[in-house]
Amino acid sequence: MQPRNMSMSGVVDLAAVKAAGEAKVKAEQARAEASRQGGGGAVPPSALVIDVDEAGFENDVLQRSAEVPVVIDFWAEWCEPCKQLGPLLERLAHEYNGRFVLAKVDVDANQMLMQQFGIQGIPAVFAVVAGQALPLFQGAAPEAQIRQTLDQLIQVGEERFGLTGIVVDQDAADESADRAPAEVPAGPYDALLESAVRALDADDFAGAVQAYRNVLSDDPANTEAKLGLAQAELLSRVKDMDAQRVREEAAANPADVPAQLAAADLDLVGGHVEDAFGRLVETVRRNFGDDRDAARVRLLELFEVIGPDDPRVGAARTALARVLF
Repeated sequence: MQPRNMSMSGVVDLAAVKAAGEAKVKAEQARAEASRQGGGGAVPPSALVIDVDEAGFENDVLQRSAEVPVVIDFWAEWCEPCKQLGPLLERLAHEYNGRFVLAKVDVDANQMLMQQFGIQGIPAVFAVVAGQALPLFQGAAPEAQIRQTLDQLIQVGEERFGLTGIVVDQDAADESADRAPAEVPAGPYDALLESAVRALDADDFAGAVQAYRNVLSDDPANTEAKLGLAQAELLSRVKDMDAQRVREEAAANPADVPAQLAAADLDLVGGHVEDAFGRLVETVRRNFGDDRDAARVRLLELFEVIGPDDPRVGAARTALARVLF
């Protein structure tokens, strides 16, 4: 299971894999033909990474998104994780060579854009495809997961909207040609976070939990580790569950708190987010003391899995406040 904010589920049509493959081949052919025809309409490498403000947003992002996915990096000079993520996204924009354009938005100078996108914290990364905004992820993320998200984004652009990207003229006069790609500063927890991701991929949930806890022991506010830990603990809890038995017990015993907690975990893993939240809010309402607190804590843990910017989390927080106060 990928971190919540790295997922494109609900955007990618998993039933259209064949069509996506065919669209990708056609896109490759179109790009190659444009290149053979002398680079007509080609852009210099510098056009792959642009600074965007509120005044130029419509032309630089919305209109451009009709021909190529535009990835938006919301950042600020004072944001340390931004200084790690920004150079990585710039390097990938050049490496993907016209498959997407990176638009950088300084939130301090563009508060209205920050509000319109509902940005709660930075760095935050969105995409605009054919005029449609899609949240990608928040916080510095491992390169492997960023690449996977970009690949899915490009697939969406090709399959759903026929976007073939833009042709880049590498020989065009461009100051970026004379400088090496920016180095990506290595974060102090990169190795631990990467090992946690590998453990998740191998279904070694205990190993992933320990790796994330090691990060949080030194950096309790690390958003990536907090999210990863919540996910790893959730997957660890459900991996040996008998789903049918758990659901039958929860239905037969609405006052049984452990049964409701287990069923809520299954709801969330199964993609029934609102059902999971509603079940736990109701469990909090029904109970007192330690049982109530257990349900409340589990609900907060599931909020971490989904992420604070998801509107379903906001609605559930409101419902929880009503039953608590």
